[in-house]
Amino acid sequence: MTELNNEAYDKVEDARFILENLGMDAERSNERSALVFLSLLGIAPDSPWVSASNSMLGTRAIMDFIRDKYEKNYAPNTRETIRRFTLHQFIEALLVTQNPDKPDRPINSPNWNYQITAETLKLVHHYGQEDWSILLNDYLKSIPGIKSKYAAQREMEKIPLILPNGKNFCSHTRRTKYFN
Repeated sequence: MTELNNEAYDKVEDARFILENLGMDAERSNERSALVFLSLLGIAPDSPWVSASNSMLGTRAIMDFIRDKYEKNYAPNTRETIRRFTLHQFIEALLVTQNPDKPDRPINSPNWNYQITAETLKLVHHYGQEDWSILLNDYLKSIPGIKSKYAAQREMEKIPLILPNGKNFCSHTRRTKYFN
């Protein structure tokens, strides 16, 4: 692994600071997580925060961005580490959504992708500006509403079905549940 140059190091430290302020623990605000966050935002070392975007990226594209822009080349077997120890937690924290273009995409699809949420993107655009701390507080207060919004979207993915025995069966794109 190569060391980050000064500009890249500063951007990674800024991303770590943002992640810490969003409640991420040490593992989810480490260098790897910061680089994943920056790649999902499309932020290169010389990019201003206001230029952040929220393109849909797969894990391989995330790793390619990190290699091309930050000169950190992760081994191919790192994909699972990035998924399990960074992206899943970003999803749980509502920083990232998965497959916004096709929520019912099979979990083993090579087209599986991740995207920074609109709410997170709006906040990131203001990083380093005078209103950052005010917007951060507003964002953190809005988390229950954001959770409801994304829960409603997930609920729409479910397919209700009544079994012959009268029990409700609810199929989800990735899991199945029975209800009495």
